[in-house]
Amino acid sequence: MIATKVHGPMGDGPNARGASRGHIMTQVEASLRRLQTDHIDLYQIHGFDPATPILETLEALDTLVRRGDVRYLGLSNWAAWQVARAVGITEARRLAPIISLQAYYSLAGRDLEREIVPMLRTENIGLMVWSPLAGGFLSGKFRRDSATLEGRRASFDFPPVNKDRAYGIIDVLDAVARRRECTVPQAALAWLLHQKVVISVLVGAKRVDQLQDNIGAPDVTLEQEELNALDAASALPAEYPVWMIATQGESRQAMIDAE
Repeated sequence: MIATKVHGPMGDGPNARGASRGHIMTQVEASLRRLQTDHIDLYQIHGFDPATPILETLEALDTLVRRGDVRYLGLSNWAAWQVARAVGITEARRLAPIISLQAYYSLAGRDLEREIVPMLRTENIGLMVWSPLAGGFLSGKFRRDSATLEGRRASFDFPPVNKDRAYGIIDVLDAVARRRECTVPQAALAWLLHQKVVISVLVGAKRVDQLQDNIGAPDVTLEQEELNALDAASALPAEYPVWMIATQGESRQAMIDAE
């Protein structure tokens, strides 16, 4: 399966970037040439373009699907309201649907659970996770007593992580990894694979041994007790309207969960 994205600058001028019809049409042809294929399985808009109407972007993508250049469509790094608006437009105008969102998600960064995850589940859109180990912070080599950050984090401290909170998560990951006889990153990736909204996890291995370790994560099955411990260590602070929605809908949600 071949997946690629469009949005970033590929030259000078306003039409060589973003999600305009011109940029999308030009870049999909360039991607097909570089990939030496006659179609792309999943074509994604890499970021939200405030200078281009969403309708223009979606109509251009629909053209690519109807033309056979692209099979399916996805978005990346869009807010929940932006995705929901795009879904509404595709349904109203009978355009090719959005099937996936590529977004940052990890035990050290669960922000998207506030708005994005509930929206994805409601709209039946799959989540493809980038930076599942929080830029290597959950790789197992960072501890509270480490003097300085190493590797990529030393020069590019991204994505942002609340380090004091993340160290507590790593403590729990250590315990889970020992119990499961796996590595810390495998435990972190396994937690993601246990989340119903997640359809794929994109690993950014730098070395072969890292890749071999990462692809062992699907073989790690976490028990509910372990999932609960990781959830508790990494839980988001309650914010409005999340806590109000949960309070008012508690009895109805319990009825749904029981089905």
